[in-house]
Amino acid sequence: MDEKTNVMRILDQKKAKYKPYAYETSVAASGTEAADIIGVERSRVFKTLVTVGKSGVHYCFVVPVENELDLKKAAKAVGEKSIEMIKAKELLPLTGYVHGGCSPIGMKKFFRTTFHSTAAEYETIVFSAGKIGRHIEMNINELEKVIRFSLADITV
Repeated sequence: MDEKTNVMRILDQKKAKYKPYAYETSVAASGTEAADIIGVERSRVFKTLVTVGKSGVHYCFVVPVENELDLKKAAKAVGEKSIEMIKAKELLPLTGYVHGGCSPIGMKKFFRTTFHSTAAEYETIVFSAGKIGRHIEMNINELEKVIRFSLADITV
């Protein structure tokens, strides 16, 4: 690994165990492409999605890359009447991350975070390390050292 991302520095600071992955790319690979590139089962690779509720509150949802976020289930999970995905141009100013490199760790401001319930079924899961071409693999119990999150069935 040539360089640590902000996510990795935060994990190191909290003494959370993780395994880094890096690959060269000029554009964001899809989550399934990233899984294939790093050689991890697609079901263990998760993507980070940022939404806004009817109330105006932002939320972070982390779901398997092969699945889609169910907006109704997600809204119910956070107690909103409805939620919608934020516009791509809003992602960087809101989170500090670009599309394809968004991580639930280290956003400019912490948003209530919900992982799909399957995250707890695996020994480890993989998600973005905050930069395109960088991922981390870790146990969800280690993740609890770093951020607060809940688990829910939030996919279609």
